Amino acid sequence: MNGCAHVNAAVFNGRSIKAWAESRVGVGEHPHVEMRSSLPPTSWTASVNGVPTTVLTHSHDILLDVLRDQVGTLGVKRGCDMGTCGCCTVLIDGEPRLSCLTLAAEVEQASITTVEGLADGPHLHPVQTCFATHGGSQCGFCTPGFLLVAAALLEEEPEPDDQQIMDAIEGNLCRCTGYQPIVDSIREAARLKREVGNEPAASDPHSDPHPAAPASSSGEPSA
Repeated sequence: MNGCAHVNAAVFNGRSIKAWAESRVGVGEHPHVEMRSSLPPTSWTASVNGVPTTVLTHSHDILLDVLRDQVGTLGVKRGCDMGTCGCCTVLIDGEPRLSCLTLAAEVEQASITTVEGLADGPHLHPVQTCFATHGGSQCGFCTPGFLLVAAALLEEEPEPDDQQIMDAIEGNLCRCTGYQPIVDSIREAARLKREVGNEPAASDPHSDPHPAAPASSSGEPSA
């Protein structure tokens, strides 16, 4: 026998599986299998972007959902839910991890960095600065994952060559840039970080060059 025929003819304590199931749940009904824990949520604590954070989670909650729905760090993007796109990348104790494949319970008490935690107050991280100035970001959906992977790379290797950069980002997908602007951005960020560290001036507030509306041709301010 093979396939379904074999399964239907299987015997469980002298009865077919179908007869055994119907004796348990009733004829014509389907057995219900609870896929999620019915236990109440428990307290979960971690450092998220340097802030001690405590929320209620279930044992089956994935880190992506906890960070987005409970903590509110919406820079963590939901992409493929299969670990293939890299959009959900976060840093766990400085190491890149895919939050869609990580149970929150696995990283309790860890130090978690999302894209919101890369900047130093008002000062952008060098990779943020260079992605903006070198075209490393277009639609922006994949950018948080690239930024975090790049930041981790530069902590480990201050002067990476192009092959090391490409190896670091191979798990992140981008449909807009063709990747070369991303490589260029990370290379420039490495140079910037080596020479001046974080770039304070890059994100300092600037005065509005047009505090009033530009004048119209008649000399009157335009509406």
